[in-house]
Amino acid sequence: MNEVMIYSKNNIYQKFETLKTNRNKRYKYNEFLVEGVRSLNEAVKNNWRIKSLIYDKNHLSDWAKDMIGQVTTKENYCLTPELMRDLSEKEDSSELMAVIEMREDKLENLTLSQNPFLVLFDRPSNKGNLGTMIRSCDALGADALIITGHAVDLYDPNVVVSAMGSFFNMQVVRVSDNQALFSYLDALKKKYPGFMTIGTTAHHEKPLYEADLSGPLMLMMGNETMGLSKGFKDSCDRLVTIPMAEQSYASSFNVSCAASILMYEVTRQRNTTSHA
Repeated sequence: MNEVMIYSKNNIYQKFETLKTNRNKRYKYNEFLVEGVRSLNEAVKNNWRIKSLIYDKNHLSDWAKDMIGQVTTKENYCLTPELMRDLSEKEDSSELMAVIEMREDKLENLTLSQNPFLVLFDRPSNKGNLGTMIRSCDALGADALIITGHAVDLYDPNVVVSAMGSFFNMQVVRVSDNQALFSYLDALKKKYPGFMTIGTTAHHEKPLYEADLSGPLMLMMGNETMGLSKGFKDSCDRLVTIPMAEQSYASSFNVSCAASILMYEVTRQRNTTSHA
């Protein structure tokens, strides 16, 4: 492994900044910048390809030294304390950052359980909501999250941070072609008898707890402002609603909150069925 010393905001440093701030450049390089102990630990644990590590050589904890020693990279970069502070988004600047390779978006590469549980997020427009959705999918046992349409960038630093370490532990695939997704759903329905697509609506449909969510399924969550697109809503086998208190002024939940409630109900029903 080769160490490169960086003393100024040269071209290499500017590339690091670009990976944090410029979506198009991230995809040009097929890389993104990550910081934080939890995220880096999970990236290593889940075999993401770390291309380079970035650090101030004179200010490293035992954890950081171990990480540098165990992770195989082609080239690492040593920055001054000032440059590390400028590059880090944290008040207490990170002692270790990583340039990580993006993963390929292929539905056929998803690993599914015997009783698949997938979640679709249609055109997410808020970074925090997408990060929270990833975290909830991980916490509540979803096999994978599928992101459709023109959406916020999966690899934006704010998405990675808000997902906590779950970002690297959750299968997430972006799909721009809805027809490819519908073909994938057709294949799932052939492979898994009883596979259902469940959509959500604020209208008075069947309450979610009255629907059988114990079998193979995909939950479809809509865009924060416009909801689920007509094509996806029409394709749903069933629409469910989360009942609201009669005296409530609110007519709906934030999408990531709604998804967490729905996913919890899926998990609850499955646990109840398995222990029956």
